[in-house]
Amino acid sequence: MRIVILGTGAGGGLPQWNCGCPNCEAARAGRIPAMSQSGIAISADGIDWALVNASPDLRTQLAASPVLRPEGLRHSPIRSVLVTNGDIDHVAGLLTLREGQAFDLFATPAIHRVLADNPMLAALNPQLVPRREIVLDRPFTLVPGVTATLFAVPGKVPLYLEGEVVETGQMGEETVGVELSAGGRRVYYIPGCATVPEWLKDRIAGADALLMDGTLWTDDEMIRAGLGAKTGRRMGHVPVSGADGSMSALNDVPVACRIYVHLNNSNPLVDPASPERARAEAAGWQIGHDGMEITP
Repeated sequence: MRIVILGTGAGGGLPQWNCGCPNCEAARAGRIPAMSQSGIAISADGIDWALVNASPDLRTQLAASPVLRPEGLRHSPIRSVLVTNGDIDHVAGLLTLREGQAFDLFATPAIHRVLADNPMLAALNPQLVPRREIVLDRPFTLVPGVTATLFAVPGKVPLYLEGEVVETGQMGEETVGVELSAGGRRVYYIPGCATVPEWLKDRIAGADALLMDGTLWTDDEMIRAGLGAKTGRRMGHVPVSGADGSMSALNDVPVACRIYVHLNNSNPLVDPASPERARAEAAGWQIGHDGMEITP
């Protein structure tokens, strides 16, 4: 199994186009690494590749990844795309893939309904891009040699579908984690998760790698930084730190390699010199970065 992290950032990436926070300014100045928006690529043979999520930054991510470049005229190694929710930072890149290339588009029925309601995505020719509906907790072949299983994790509907009342811990087809298996290895990719319940810890235990939602260091960091009015949990993301954060919750769960992904521009983890980064690394976590390769 070979995994490439195409993008490590949450929605907006780093630097975010309209943000002048210290992290964004440091990224613009080259003092800390920039991050494109969240997504990974996976292959079992290095020839056939699948994308998991398709961010608005997908075109530049593909150009920066030699293994995903075209083979000859109009022939891509990308065989399939899987989306884990309907968030803009995970589906907008589908429009980048509209140039007549054949691939399978995998998602739960609920996410497919969201995609079908967007007339712009009709640019993906259904004769070339069949939309495959995936049932939760039922393994399927994502790409030759890689088996994927989708499972519900606590979350919420995309921002553009929110009503007056928002359920941030709902369980269903709208937000899913992915178990990826190949060559006897087991990896979990969970870029969005509102809480870490006991059943999730039990499921992850013994994995060869975990790529986990690391959106915010503290639940209220965007409010305290003057960058927004919502907490992380209101946005459907468990914070990293704190007694009920993901780092504490997963501390005793045996995982060979653990990596935080989907990092917001406000998160101090994006700064390699921050004390928060040192704390996470001391607890056994790596901080993902664009172009990072994993061979569990």
